[in-house]
Order: sequence, then structure tokens, then C-alpha cells
Amino acid sequence: MGKIMAIDYGKKRCGIAVTDDMQIIASGLETIETRDIFEFLKKYFVENQVDSIVVGLPTDLKGNLSEVETEILKFLERFKSEFPEVEIHRFDERFTSKMASFFISQSGKSKKKREEKGLIDKVSATIILQNFLEQKQR
Repeated sequence: MGKIMAIDYGKKRCGIAVTDDMQIIASGLETIETRDIFEFLKKYFVENQVDSIVVGLPTDLKGNLSEVETEILKFLERFKSEFPEVEIHRFDERFTSKMASFFISQSGKSKKKREEKGLIDKVSATIILQNFLEQKQR
């Protein structure tokens, strides 16, 4: 059994989280510049077995897809052609950035550290992955 990876895809940065090999615990891994995502994934997949990825489905409060979705769909097309053996899941990511900001603020980190966007992206990916794992277990 390999890991499951979550990608909180953004126009500038992508937050990355992964499970352990037993697919029980989600941990924030990295925040990558979006332009470097495929380079990062190629390297990571060589060193780690990843069974599937979970990519956030960005919707607004009314359930409409946000504009970044077109970028995500392009990313997924390329991902499928480069990593055909890795399964792709989508997961509603509504509120994850707000939840990430809240969890970081509760963690006692300094205000400067809390406002670091990369940290929010990584924590958002972790929340998406944790929620995905919980839903999968039901």
C-alpha cells in the first residue's frame, strides 16, 4: 500500500500533504511554487509509492466552481498523462483555508508566521486529506 497525497492547487502555490504508508494519518509536507509542481512530483514519486492524489474542488458558498478550477483541470490532464498509474480523487475544499488560518492561529505561532501563505496552503492540503480519509473510512 502506498501513500495518498493531497494537493491544494493554487495559481501561485500548491500546498502538499501526504498520508503515512498505512493511509491513516495526514501530514503537511511542503508548499511548492505551482510552476515547479511536476518537477516536485516526479522526484517525490520516484522515492515514495503514491497510490492516489486528492485535489481540492474549489467551490464558493453557493456551490459554484471558482475560477482556479480551469487551471486545476489543465493540471489534472497533464497529471494523468505523466502519472497514469496514480488514481485521482476530487474533494470539496470549501472553508479549508479559513480552517487552516484558524488552526494556525490556535497553535501559538507568531502573527508573522501565521500570515505566511505557504503555511496556510500546506495546512489546507492536510485538512483536505484528513477529511478525505475520514469520509473514506465511513
